[in-house]
Amino acid sequence: MLQEKELSYVVRGCVYEVFKELGPGFLEKVYENALLRELRLQGLDAEAQVPIKVRYKGAVIGEYFADLVIEESIILELKAQQQLPVSAEAQLMNYLKAGNIRIGMLINFTHPRATIKRFII
Repeated sequence: MLQEKELSYVVRGCVYEVFKELGPGFLEKVYENALLRELRLQGLDAEAQVPIKVRYKGAVIGEYFADLVIEESIILELKAQQQLPVSAEAQLMNYLKAGNIRIGMLINFTHPRATIKRFII
């Protein structure tokens, strides 16, 4: 299993490879499928639409679905929008907190290039 720094580096490379091949303009789901394939081609354990339960005092009170979870260590939240909504960062932070995962990446596949913003809690 790769260390967090190396894993983040490999994930970034996969994001840029997908964008290089597809370019801008596709729906988020297309990028999700392509990135899932690329991550797996790189030998990483990657899962799509992973349920994350929100708990309060021992009870499940809600559930989110993370776009991609890599090696049970990084949550990827994917977007394909010209401008990210302010809520996108908060959404990822909620996923990290509820999933008890330290690292998240907010990825936007848009023109002129894919952008990646990394979060650590």
